[in-house]
Amino acid sequence: MTDITNTPYANLSPDLILDAVESMGFRCNGGLFALNSYENRVYQIGIEDSAPLIAKFYRPQRWSDETILEEHQFALELAEHEIPVVAPWVSADKKTLHQFQDFRFALFPRWSGRALEVDSLDQLEWMGRFIGRLHAVGATHPFAHRPQLDVQTHGHASYRYLLENNFIPAELKENYCMTVEALLQKIEQRFAQAMPFHNIRLHGDIHAGNVLWSEAGPHIVDLDDCVMGPAMQDIWMLLSGDHNHVSIQLERILRGYRQFHDFNLTEIGLIEALRTLRMLNYSSWLASRWQDPAFPPSFPWFNTPRYWQDQLRDLREQMDALGS
Repeated sequence: MTDITNTPYANLSPDLILDAVESMGFRCNGGLFALNSYENRVYQIGIEDSAPLIAKFYRPQRWSDETILEEHQFALELAEHEIPVVAPWVSADKKTLHQFQDFRFALFPRWSGRALEVDSLDQLEWMGRFIGRLHAVGATHPFAHRPQLDVQTHGHASYRYLLENNFIPAELKENYCMTVEALLQKIEQRFAQAMPFHNIRLHGDIHAGNVLWSEAGPHIVDLDDCVMGPAMQDIWMLLSGDHNHVSIQLERILRGYRQFHDFNLTEIGLIEALRTLRMLNYSSWLASRWQDPAFPPSFPWFNTPRYWQDQLRDLREQMDALGS
């Protein structure tokens, strides 16, 4: 029997992928190209007499149907407001989530574009307008099933998973634990200082790799990580460079953002807290997938002594960045 936890995609053969797409009424021409994705499996599928489709096969046992459907509904809601996101294809029976054998999947149109130029202030201001529009819709009502990004879910839970599953090397464990526990206290303080802010529906993972740029401006792909959380989560990953560069970039993003949605300036104090939570959550995510045979070859540097030494160094730098 296949262990679906450790080898969730063992039975996801090319024939099954094409059969799943054809079960939706499309005629595949045999073209199948795997796209870069680790959590799910995503493929470009050639369709006879039509543009290719993107087929996304969701990781078994990760999300409930309700959680995935809430992602789809958010994307469709944004599209209805003419906010350029890649929304799922809706079948004749009004469904966006489909089942074929043991897999749940969704189909999306293929959108193309070039990479966001993160050093372009004009593009960053445009991104600010885009995110402001997205958040104006996201703030209208909360998610019912998607997770919330906070210190517990991305900080304490991530740290606990790494400890309980013995990923931290024994020789680093004491220093790692002292550092992370001190960081979590600082992050809690930052969140408290930023209050009152509103948790709203977010994309959750806006960085250059999830933005496609065309002459019409940006459009966003991959709402798989959409969450409830502070607005800053959808902004901070677009910032880079030294303090002066970050200040200039943030000013331009917020100039565009505030044309469409209010921004609570106290959330600026969350930037380093959110960065630290992402670092902890990323390590925990890799650890939780380490028995999936696709992960060790793709992330050979993870769970080596050098990785954890570097993590400890980077987390100590975050202690300085978070300040007193």
